[in-house]
Amino acid sequence: MAFPHLQQPSFLLASLKADSINKPFAQQCQDLIKVIEDFPAKELHTIFPWLVESIFGSLDGVLVGWNLSCLQGRVNPVEYSIVMEFLDPGGPMMKLVYKLQAEDCKFDFPVSYLPGPVKASIQECILPDSPLYHNKVQFTPTGGLGLNLALNPFEYYIFFFALSLITQKPLPVSLHVRTSDCAYFILVDRYLSWFLPTEGSVPPPLSSSPGGTSPSPPPRFLLKCGFITIPWRCIKKCSPLTPRAAVPRFVQQKLYLFLEHCFGHWPLDASFRAVLEMWLSYLQPWRYAPDKQAPGSDSQPWCVLEKWAPFVQENLLMYTKLFVGFLNRALRTDLVSPKHALMVFRVAKVFAQPNLAEMIQKGEQLFLEPELVIPHRQHRLFTAPTFTGSFLSPWPPVVTDASFKVKSHVYSLEGQDCKYTPMFGPEARTLVLRLAQLITQAKHTAKSISDQCAETPAGHSFLSWLGFSSMDTNGSYTANDLDEMGQDSVRKTDEYLEKALEYLRQIFRLSEAQLRQFTLALGTTQDENGKKQLLDCIVGENGLILTPLGRYQIISGLRRFEIEYQGDAELQPIQSYEIASLVRTLFRLSSAINHRFAGQMAALCSRDDFLGSFCRYHLTEPGLASRHLLSPVGRRQVAGHTRGPRLSLRFLGSYRTLVSLLLAFFVASLFCVGPLPCTLLLTLGYVLYASAMPLLTEQGKLHQP
Repeated sequence: MAFPHLQQPSFLLASLKADSINKPFAQQCQDLIKVIEDFPAKELHTIFPWLVESIFGSLDGVLVGWNLSCLQGRVNPVEYSIVMEFLDPGGPMMKLVYKLQAEDCKFDFPVSYLPGPVKASIQECILPDSPLYHNKVQFTPTGGLGLNLALNPFEYYIFFFALSLITQKPLPVSLHVRTSDCAYFILVDRYLSWFLPTEGSVPPPLSSSPGGTSPSPPPRFLLKCGFITIPWRCIKKCSPLTPRAAVPRFVQQKLYLFLEHCFGHWPLDASFRAVLEMWLSYLQPWRYAPDKQAPGSDSQPWCVLEKWAPFVQENLLMYTKLFVGFLNRALRTDLVSPKHALMVFRVAKVFAQPNLAEMIQKGEQLFLEPELVIPHRQHRLFTAPTFTGSFLSPWPPVVTDASFKVKSHVYSLEGQDCKYTPMFGPEARTLVLRLAQLITQAKHTAKSISDQCAETPAGHSFLSWLGFSSMDTNGSYTANDLDEMGQDSVRKTDEYLEKALEYLRQIFRLSEAQLRQFTLALGTTQDENGKKQLLDCIVGENGLILTPLGRYQIISGLRRFEIEYQGDAELQPIQSYEIASLVRTLFRLSSAINHRFAGQMAALCSRDDFLGSFCRYHLTEPGLASRHLLSPVGRRQVAGHTRGPRLSLRFLGSYRTLVSLLLAFFVASLFCVGPLPCTLLLTLGYVLYASAMPLLTEQGKLHQP
């Protein structure tokens, strides 16, 4: 299709609209590329709003556009390739934006589609705080919904690009789309890498076009765009940007509130790692700066240069309050788990970087120092501190400005009446000592679990499931992912906790004697048999009350209450080695027999001959009178009550009994013994055993003192 230069813009727009209906998608894009290259900006000005709407869809969501959020390379490789090439930061569409930008073109954007707070502010004739909206709104005496923003081409393009993600209709439930493969999200990544480079401050220049030079828009625009939510993965890119002044305005407050909420409400599981890494990325902008140093080893971590002190001070709460919040989380998690141990290690390693603790402590001192009354202070600007003051000056300008900035940061996020808990104060230090104690206990627990797993035979779990092995749960540990991941996880857990303890010692200047006391105190908690003693408790009005340390001991499996079932053996919960339906059926059968023949069984058990001994051994519940009711406070005898003889068939519902019978029939078949003779032999053997046991039991009672 030929486009003569003398064509009218209205005719050009009509032709492109007709082609969008009649021509294939690939041919449409080729024609658009030729139009962008051949036509001047004056004629392209008319088609630009239509083209942007054709790509991203209409603001009301009626027109879908190219549906970038669903376009995937593995599903539609041809269309995907064409779209990505056309919308690339160095592609034809951005060339059109730059060509119009050079001519200072303006485009109307409806205020009604802005975010709620911004829209309400403009409609009330109040200019929003963001500089993005300055000199772009033409207020009318009545305000109303008909207001527009006068945006330049780049702003107009980015506004549509950002809003297209939320204005499109939701995808069908049956359609599964991987966001990492979609054209929209890949374009987001490319635009962030292009306009917010981690190295350098200006995007690479584009080649000039026949329409004139195409200057690049300022890269800081994406930070200035007030309604665009910067993805979390962009935090690393935002940290080393030239406008650091932009970070507190557009990133710090929302990120701080989000992290603070997560630290207090996120589940105490390993999924918190994503939030943790986001936080740690924001705290370390020096890792992503153009002049960053070489990565440090475990023994020599990153050294934080003094030039980063203003960033640390003006983000003080991101370091201190969130660190205290992390301490409170760590004290409630199972540090024996390698995933939780890794998170404690990561935080301790970051805060142990040389000079960082000193910078944080200096920031706290600036915040806590008394307020100095300086005339007209409220009118001063936040300018960089100068070093031109004299030692004889009545006011120290450097310290005062820094203190003012730190106080403004804290008060803007927490309010004037905030209660600040210093990271290096006594309250936080107490939490650190408790964490150090729990780390020591977790290391010991991991070692105990490792030793226990090493001593356990390979078939122990299978035999326990069948009921052949003793089920002593009083001295065992609760289920832990160490049991599933093996000795390598134990080694990693011990390594993480050991290094975390050393980093905490460096940060808070803990003495070796304090850490040694934890180890010595832990050694006294075991008795001579190696079993755990009573949990850490305090005496209350109604008995013993668990302390926070005691609750941690339960969570980590370090200690346990000695719990033993004391009720009716027939009514105890169905065990994992029993068949639930068979146990219930046998219980109903035995209950019916006991109810029907209760009198006869009582008469038989009261006899003094062999038959009476036989019935007493098999029909009564042995050991019932000797049971006790256990309590953390003490022990007392169970209230006495009379229970008559009864028959119990529950043993037939266990896998152990059934497997034993099957093994007996299998062995008998090897010796050519059929099922019926085998049954008779088993019955005869049981009768002999049942006849001998009453005699031995009665003789034992006669010899008791």
